[in-house]
Amino acid sequence: MDNGLLIEVSGIILGTLLLLLVGGVWIGVALLVCGFIAMQFAPAGIQIGAALATNAWSGSASWSLAALPLFVWMGEILYRTRLSDEMFRGLAPWLNWLPGRLVHVNVLGCGLFGAVSGSSAATTAMVAKITLPELKKRGYDEMISLGSLAGAGTLGFLVPPSITMIVYAVAANVSIIQMFLAGLIPAVIVMVLYISAIVVWALRNPDKCPPPEPKTSLASKLKETLNLIPLALLIATVFSALLMGWATATECAAWGVLGSLVIAAWQKALTWKSFKDSVMGATRMTAMIMLILTGAGYMSIAMGYTGIPAALASWVDGFGLSPYALIAVLTVMYILLGCAIDGLSMIVLTTVVVLPMIQQAGFDLIWFGIFLVLMVEMAQITPPVGFNLFVLQTMSGRDSLTVARAALPFFFLLVATAAIITVFPDIVMFLPRMAFPG
Repeated sequence: MDNGLLIEVSGIILGTLLLLLVGGVWIGVALLVCGFIAMQFAPAGIQIGAALATNAWSGSASWSLAALPLFVWMGEILYRTRLSDEMFRGLAPWLNWLPGRLVHVNVLGCGLFGAVSGSSAATTAMVAKITLPELKKRGYDEMISLGSLAGAGTLGFLVPPSITMIVYAVAANVSIIQMFLAGLIPAVIVMVLYISAIVVWALRNPDKCPPPEPKTSLASKLKETLNLIPLALLIATVFSALLMGWATATECAAWGVLGSLVIAAWQKALTWKSFKDSVMGATRMTAMIMLILTGAGYMSIAMGYTGIPAALASWVDGFGLSPYALIAVLTVMYILLGCAIDGLSMIVLTTVVVLPMIQQAGFDLIWFGIFLVLMVEMAQITPPVGFNLFVLQTMSGRDSLTVARAALPFFFLLVATAAIITVFPDIVMFLPRMAFPG
């Protein structure tokens, strides 16, 4: 088929996908249906059933993907401990001098829990469970409390180990470890930008912050912080093993699960019920993701047989966009997609078409993975389907538009981070190149 006809076929497939999603069909099933439609335009002799079976088996049997359920389980275990309460008590005494004071616990807490969760919604819920009531009780402005939580909760995707990074790495056939390393410096940049924004807000609105808490002794601060040592050791051990090449991502995930079980037992939070709930929670999440990945993989194979991705890439290339212009167009596209579908679906729906364009424009796939994670983070706080907005709506009693308005400044800070790593891509690639110089 010529390129013009292929573009028309891609429009039919996209229209069908949108209709299915609007109709409430599961994203994984919708992708399988669209893959089946695309296979009707594949060359003669391609067996539709064999292609589906081969893709489903090869995708689910991936050793790299084995890290996914383990990291999900690790987060589910720690979610059922007293981690959030200890996090607030351990961090709060050290922030009394900083403008904005305890609001910064939202950012630092989400960064800390994001390192063991891998899920943005779980990170937001975990930290909000303890900080929202405490901040409200102490008289902090509700809008900055909600906005900082919604924005900082997205760090669950950017701080490794990240479920989103694993899904992208499998879809793009890149190293999971390199993706984890690439996300560290951008995560620090996002946290610094968030903390700076809170400081500026506090200086401009001194009447919306309560007076400083009574000073505590150094011994008292250290006593509260000691509760964070087991978690800090777990994070440091997992990251060190990844960075030094002592273990694969899957092996680190297994050790992370063991460490989280030890922490839960040490906190006396490991009961048969909590263990069973964590297993079932991880199973449900993994099953959902695997169905989406199977559908996306089948659709990718079908699209590859038809030649649609190459035709679309050639079509976009015909506009003569510069690399920066391409990134700008993709940013707008992902922001609009984030208004309609969740971040994980954004990745699996677009990589088959977007990756050929990115490679043709000369961008590194590891770098683009971090850029895409930032786009997914924006989707988490973009109405009407931003998951973080739903979490905070439930926990605060406010409507999602109020939470979205509170999160808007932090949305623009994510846009700024995407611009920074686009202009200075070495920020993303420094650690992966240092760990894997070849």
